[in-house]
Amino acid sequence: MSAATSSPPRPPAPARRERDPVAAKQALIAAAVAEFAGKGFAGARVDEIAAAAGVNKQLVYHYFDNKQGLYLVALESVYAEIREKEKKLTLDALEPMEAMAQLVAFSFDYLAEHPEFIALLADENRNQGAHLRASGRLQKMHSPFIEMLEATLKRGVAAGVFRADFDAINLYISIAGISYFFFSNNHTLSAIFGKALDARGALLKRRRHVVEFALNALRP
Repeated sequence: MSAATSSPPRPPAPARRERDPVAAKQALIAAAVAEFAGKGFAGARVDEIAAAAGVNKQLVYHYFDNKQGLYLVALESVYAEIREKEKKLTLDALEPMEAMAQLVAFSFDYLAEHPEFIALLADENRNQGAHLRASGRLQKMHSPFIEMLEATLKRGVAAGVFRADFDAINLYISIAGISYFFFSNNHTLSAIFGKALDARGALLKRRRHVVEFALNALRP
């Protein structure tokens, strides 16, 4: 058959996940987390998110109304993930010092494994937390981490191994801060000190330091 009489090419079949609303939404959220983490809210493009998810761009507006709605759901999803991981921690059977070591190590490990979380937090802080404040879901998403910190502190004080003048929220901010700064500034710190601080050996050394630093601060 000649080129002149050949049938026109068929349009590409829609992605299978478009026929599965749950799969389509999850694909869009995952693509949105990656896009917003890489480019921030201002630089992210809805069409690129849809393309990465393998769905029609109109589904973004169908499921999330607009770019801001998708960004908010992306933020909520990363917070929901860390909350779920926190719930899986079982510390009651451990001595207070070991339980606290596991809590501090968990905070460090999560940041090491999820650079997208750090990037999204940095961008949302540039936006002065405006999107987080608009989320009723996030405000209700209570962190089990604080409760576990408080319970571990109380057990440690009762056992005489922790100081009695630390509160859980300030301790949480300190634990998160000494890990977060290391990861959020890893490239500049590596350049300043002339060391690859993202290498496995450097990460393990920093992890040990963070745990020991926190435990030493808590000792009477």
